[in-house]
Amino acid sequence: MKLTAGIFIAIAVITGCKKQQETTPFVPITPVVAPPVNTADTALTYLALGDSYTIGQSVPAMQSFPFQLTAQLNNNNYRTANPKIIAQTGWTTADLKRAIADSAITKKYSFVTLLIGVNNQFQNGDTTIYRNDFDELVNTSIKYAKGNLKHVFVLSIPDWSVTPYAASSGRNLATIKTQINRFNSINERESKRLGVNYLNITDISRLAANNQNLLANDGLHPSGLMYLMWVKLLLPQVVLGLKQ
Repeated sequence: MKLTAGIFIAIAVITGCKKQQETTPFVPITPVVAPPVNTADTALTYLALGDSYTIGQSVPAMQSFPFQLTAQLNNNNYRTANPKIIAQTGWTTADLKRAIADSAITKKYSFVTLLIGVNNQFQNGDTTIYRNDFDELVNTSIKYAKGNLKHVFVLSIPDWSVTPYAASSGRNLATIKTQINRFNSINERESKRLGVNYLNITDISRLAANNQNLLANDGLHPSGLMYLMWVKLLLPQVVLGLKQ
């Protein structure tokens, strides 16, 4: 699916979602997602941590939310380099922790996003272990964001119970939703306790129940159009955070 063909649908659909707080400055979304640049004159650097939702499984890399966010920042005159992504399909919090340690990154970044937990839920993982791992990952994110809490942005876990893949999986859809809510209650509470930004994109993910254009061809992961809807909410939050 071409992203530009669906952008007006995205703008129309998202008006039904929860509005950003009134204190968040409006940043217009340019209706053309231009490829970001990675040149010596870029001022901002970006580290994206996560799983399949961060790498953009089943869509072109440029349609993943980290690349779309970078492109929109550039379109709004925030010169930003291509994102550094540490993410892989199937990763749990434990997998992400190991991957970060293995990467041995010493560089610090202007801002960091973190989206992790769906595979903990998929594997019926223990919520206490998730909470402990999540706290560690948030603190790691803060370290990579030069210690600035306001430059760390946590996204909630999407709800895959509304997807065709879930319907054909033989698993109880209501149970999936309940578990997703439970894991999200943990990451929201812990994000607020630790003082970092939090964004609920789960409500957007549930719109896929009635709009298949929001899903990739695999019937499970978001399409570029859904990722754009996430970015529409995330961009003003990032812009505000970078000013702090």
